[in-house]
Amino acid sequence: MSSSYSTNLDRNAANFTPLTPLSFLNRANRVFGHRPAYVYGKTKRSWGEVFTRCKQFAAALNQVGIGKNDTVAFIAPNIPEAFEAQFAIAMAGAVVNPINIRLDAATIAYILEHGEAKALVTDSRFSGEVKAALAQLNNPDLLVIDILDQETDEPEGEALGSMDYEAFLQTADAENLENWQMPGDEWDAISLNYTSGTTSDPKGVVVHHRGAYLIAMGTIAAWPFTGAGKGKFPVHMYVVPLFHCNGWGHAWALAAMGGMSVLIRNITAKNLYDGIAEHGVTHFGGAPIVLSMLINAKEDEKKPFDWPIQVYTAAAPPPPSVLHAFKQAGFDLTHVYGLTETYGHVVECIEQEEWSGLSPDALAEMNSRQGVGYAVTEDVMVADPETMQPVPADGETMGEIMIRGNVVMKGYYRNKDATDACFAGGWFHSGDLAVMHPDGYLQIKDRSKDIIISGGENISSVEIEGILYKHPDVAAAAVVAKPDEKWGETPCAFVELRDGAETTEEAIIDFCRDNMARFKIPKTVIFQELPKTSTGKIQKFVLRDQLRD
Repeated sequence: MSSSYSTNLDRNAANFTPLTPLSFLNRANRVFGHRPAYVYGKTKRSWGEVFTRCKQFAAALNQVGIGKNDTVAFIAPNIPEAFEAQFAIAMAGAVVNPINIRLDAATIAYILEHGEAKALVTDSRFSGEVKAALAQLNNPDLLVIDILDQETDEPEGEALGSMDYEAFLQTADAENLENWQMPGDEWDAISLNYTSGTTSDPKGVVVHHRGAYLIAMGTIAAWPFTGAGKGKFPVHMYVVPLFHCNGWGHAWALAAMGGMSVLIRNITAKNLYDGIAEHGVTHFGGAPIVLSMLINAKEDEKKPFDWPIQVYTAAAPPPPSVLHAFKQAGFDLTHVYGLTETYGHVVECIEQEEWSGLSPDALAEMNSRQGVGYAVTEDVMVADPETMQPVPADGETMGEIMIRGNVVMKGYYRNKDATDACFAGGWFHSGDLAVMHPDGYLQIKDRSKDIIISGGENISSVEIEGILYKHPDVAAAAVVAKPDEKWGETPCAFVELRDGAETTEEAIIDFCRDNMARFKIPKTVIFQELPKTSTGKIQKFVLRDQLRD
């Protein structure tokens, strides 16, 4: 039945525009064109300059026949070209495919092949693996463009393409610069991000313009993404790699707010403290391992600051002891949670007013929970994946975190079975196991594959790791299952010690014995540097392989 609300009230160009972060860049040029968009070493460019460079790149791509729904792969650390790629490739109508700089040649080749890349932009410093990857492809028409980074002292690699990035920009005809495209549909793909693929081939996560727009707006509202003590505009230090969940979408949020990004090629404690001191950083995000790195930095690497710095941390659940120490160091920390499939962080641990009376240790425990959904996250629940029924909110019953809303991916590229499986029951299945507390805050207990089943009892590796981080000599810890003839599996702790610290396996086990149930105590402790991804996540699959070998 028709209604007056559906008669002569149609969509038109005046009342409906597809949501896209390209709108933020367009506005940044008009409103903040004179303001800095990023600084990288001695290079500093305004939003007006970035807008022009993005238009040039888009036009140059179109001129070589790359456009609507074509994939453009990118291999680069947090440098200007990677920042611009978050906008420029979409302006050509194409889809950006940021590739992890630490991947081996075989995996790079798989992603280029599976993602059907029409072009590859690659930093010459990674030419060894990239050249080997290209040799595995049967694609002579792949356009390769080199990035020749002049702001680093690292040895320059081999040029693999027909021209470099700056030269490619200059190929854009002036009359084509204004032909860049807004998406025809906000459901159009903007990015293709491949998951790590630790147990199988990587899966390509396809995200759309609508979700990219909304995750930026959600970040602006939740953080909040404004200046703090040093002025009206945010100064954001890029620690999260731009190839990881599009850098959590922060480049898009910065365009909306006219903020500046401090780009750092190599993430070290010294470089981060130098960036904070030199540029008055107000915001950055990073994995818990980054927090530990800053806390444990040498005194001559640290730099003082007297303004509030807002920090987002995600990835592995941070131990309460790390959260407490980081706040003591002067950082205002917020714990968030998300996945590549949800554009990054979509759950946050909002600190409630009534928590103000808690002791520091109790407050750190509360802040170690993952929390509640963003305003732009339609719904989050912890449920039994078989029945799809929410678990009791008792803080004890484990279930799987499930998410639905506009900040969930379109699906996995060319992988219908995986897409159907992860969307079963009308929810995105995260694979993360959690409990729901009575106050509605969820808390991760483990990845489903990381739960240790010993003698029929489920043991959370995260819980044991939280205890280990409280030991004064432990800088980082990871607990995985070790096969055991009697118990099936037992916890094995891999421990990375602080600089100069010395302890023994017996001392670590005694510490655990004093702080946890006996059946949860690690039976084995191995001291070594822990393998980590470029985003700071500890690679537990490497440790499992080490035990099997």
